[in-house]
Amino acid sequence: MDFKIAVLAGDGIGPEISVQGVGVISAVCEKFGHKVSYKYAICGADAIDKVGDPFPEDTFQVCKEADAVLFSAVGDPRFDNDPTAKVRPEQGLLAMRKKLGLFANIRPVQTFKCLLHKSPLKDELVDGADFICIRELTGGMYFGEKYQDNDKAFDTNMYTRPEIERILKVGFEYAMKRNKHLTVVDKANVLASSRLWRQIAQEMAPEYPEVTTDYMYVDNASMRMIQEPKFFDVMVTENTFGDILTDEGSCISGSMGLLPSASTGESTPVFEPIHGSWPQAKGRNIANPLAQILSVAMLFEYFDCKEEGQLIRKAVDASLDANVRTPEIQIEGGAHYGTKEVGQWIVDYIRKA
Repeated sequence: MDFKIAVLAGDGIGPEISVQGVGVISAVCEKFGHKVSYKYAICGADAIDKVGDPFPEDTFQVCKEADAVLFSAVGDPRFDNDPTAKVRPEQGLLAMRKKLGLFANIRPVQTFKCLLHKSPLKDELVDGADFICIRELTGGMYFGEKYQDNDKAFDTNMYTRPEIERILKVGFEYAMKRNKHLTVVDKANVLASSRLWRQIAQEMAPEYPEVTTDYMYVDNASMRMIQEPKFFDVMVTENTFGDILTDEGSCISGSMGLLPSASTGESTPVFEPIHGSWPQAKGRNIANPLAQILSVAMLFEYFDCKEEGQLIRKAVDASLDANVRTPEIQIEGGAHYGTKEVGQWIVDYIRKA
């Protein structure tokens, strides 16, 4: 199989982890006889500095013509600390999702046996936790009508029936592939948009009689994720709630540097870590590349290359078991490994497998 990969390294630690992701793709393709080619493009603060646009047209064309996008991170403190900035790196991420029609964000939350002690939750709560959060990605407040002046501001949380139906369909289909349990997260006791979500979910549920469908307010869901994370199998929710809940979910595993994601929809799928640009770590060779590498596993699995994805996951597990870990998850007294060293260890494992 031939792969055309668009590589968007972005800002902060993005370029460092991107290199590791590309290395794993190349090693897997070499191992399994696939051909792979890469096209690199700019985005985020890097693109603002170079061309004044966080997702320029040239970058869009590179993404559109690729089979998949390996994305790393955008964000820069220069913009975070300036509320008057008219152009922001994150606008590039939103533009990419909108232009590529990426309405479904798939974020798996899982634990690793050897890292249970790193979770802020008790071992017995998180041991075996394994669920997927499916977040609607191109609607809601992030894309609704906005207004701001010195005295008033608003963001419009608007959803249409087709937008809700298509993301719920993704949720039900994922539930069918897993343990047949879907939790629809909303705030239907307060928000009209959430009441429409719940109404449509209740209309669709009979089409999936094998799936146990339950409904949970977002505040209750956020508590349940901490109190009983093993309750969940597949969770589906709107854009803003999904953004918050998935970051909360990342704490269950013990590090944001462990969780990948996939964004899919009408055009080229995007595979990325969930952790952001972490500018404070830029250039220090301490960023965990595992989320980026596991996003590569999701990339291969998307194209039904299950053996390739499984080998990557096996390599990641082996690196953790061998204590080849970046500082934030290393055991006390363990050897120091940086971003490059962890990435190279995994590439070597794949080549020798």
